[in-house]
Amino acid sequence: MPRLTIDGKEIEVPAGANLIEAARRLGIEIPHYCYHPGLSIAGQCRLCMVELEKNPRPQIACNMVAMDGMVVHTQTPKVLETRKSIMEFHLINHPLDCPVCDQAGECWLQIYYMKHGLYDSRFVEEKVHKPKAVPLGPHVILDAERCILCSRCTRFCDEITKTGELGIFNRGDHSEVGLFPGKVLDNRYSGNVVDICPVGALTDRDFRFQVRVWYLDTQKSVCPGCSRGCNIEIHSNVRRPHHAQGRRVARLKPRYNPHVNDWWICDAGRYGFGSIDQGRITFPQLREGGLLREVTWREALALLIDRLRAYGPDEIGLLASPEMTNEELFLIRRLAETLGVKNLDFQVPPREPGDEDDFLLRADKNPNTRGAEAIGLWPADRGLDAWEMLEALRREQLKCLWVFHHDVTRCGWPEGAVLEALQAAQCLIYTGSNVNGMTERAHLVLPAATYAEKEGTFTNFEGRVQRIRKALPPLGDSRADWEILGECLEALNAGPKPNRPEEVFRALAHAVPAFAGLTYRDLGEYGLMLREVAHGASR
Repeated sequence: MPRLTIDGKEIEVPAGANLIEAARRLGIEIPHYCYHPGLSIAGQCRLCMVELEKNPRPQIACNMVAMDGMVVHTQTPKVLETRKSIMEFHLINHPLDCPVCDQAGECWLQIYYMKHGLYDSRFVEEKVHKPKAVPLGPHVILDAERCILCSRCTRFCDEITKTGELGIFNRGDHSEVGLFPGKVLDNRYSGNVVDICPVGALTDRDFRFQVRVWYLDTQKSVCPGCSRGCNIEIHSNVRRPHHAQGRRVARLKPRYNPHVNDWWICDAGRYGFGSIDQGRITFPQLREGGLLREVTWREALALLIDRLRAYGPDEIGLLASPEMTNEELFLIRRLAETLGVKNLDFQVPPREPGDEDDFLLRADKNPNTRGAEAIGLWPADRGLDAWEMLEALRREQLKCLWVFHHDVTRCGWPEGAVLEALQAAQCLIYTGSNVNGMTERAHLVLPAATYAEKEGTFTNFEGRVQRIRKALPPLGDSRADWEILGECLEALNAGPKPNRPEEVFRALAHAVPAFAGLTYRDLGEYGLMLREVAHGASR
């Protein structure tokens, strides 16, 4: 490992690291536009100039590999003057769009100007005008006047998605980013070019003109769109609820995790947050005379416990969901053990196979299938699986079915047989967050919080356990599944209800060998592997 000195501080860095990354390890920021750690080196913006001892001219840090004995200076008068000149060059033709630009508040032109610019403009000529607000695809709009030609977007399409939609055309100050003839920016990861654009040239059509970024609250979470478990940030706007037709979630952004998704996220996950605010079940409902009426949680829970006690263990079925957290799935297992129920499953086939690729997308569109498997949500000895439960309902051998989050009216099983089974149920209980075919047929509907409204953990397909965090208050009177199950277990004299999911996770780690030794604190930002996976890897 080469040892070098940056601004008087010595550091060892991995072989091949460039000076931007070496300085970052010391907490020293070298400003840059074109450099991105997930892309190739372009060296176009020239803002990352530093001075090297015994070298008469400043050098760009992005393309300079750290060498043993190197002495680097990032704050000399020559470096500071060079940065100011480069900033002036980048801003010569940049329009004064800040008041109407979605990037305002998180724009690196603004940030670096305040840190490294602050010059008196000498440019009095007419700025070069280029196309504005040009749709490149279903999710991205280009404002070519704002572009500083960092080439991040073109390199992303060439190197990451390998779809090559974007290029830089023309020469000199007339150069601009654009689409190749016959191309549209509609690959599965197109929204990432907005994330990596350091200025306001590429903006998100869904987020455009909706809310200023300084009004947004940010919370770390995990995308529930598939079993990959990409790390995300939820940007919400609870304090201004009328923005964008009343939606509280303004946007999702990818969060860096070198073990899962690096810096990226697919468009399906990025734009799949509509169900958090739309089509929600907000109050418990009881079916009477064929119609649902709203009831209080006290009434709903009392009726739920009454129904669970009214039937024998062989007459009850529990259909859990891999959309639920590890903590909630563990509580369902405890509920089955408390009631003596052997009819327990979580697997319902999708109506159509999920799409996948060789990058991030997985065919399994559930975030916690691996967790359900590790916790052991399978039928007990002589118990029924999900399809067999429906068959038993149809034959009136099973009397009560509690379904969590699955819309079994729209799955891979024959629709007629499913509807006949649900119609035959004496007691059909549904817990979920959104209105669907199950809410039209259930006798008791319990509103559940979404992943953005609760704490917990998911286990991705590789066995990595990762935390989700509460970004929003539950909509209406909905509650997290772990709260509903905790109250149910307490009413059944199975112990006091938990006060927070961390208590459940401690019990899970104690009871299930795959989770042994894991704690919320140890999971950290990047998560940890299930014990069985970690041990297998070590072997």
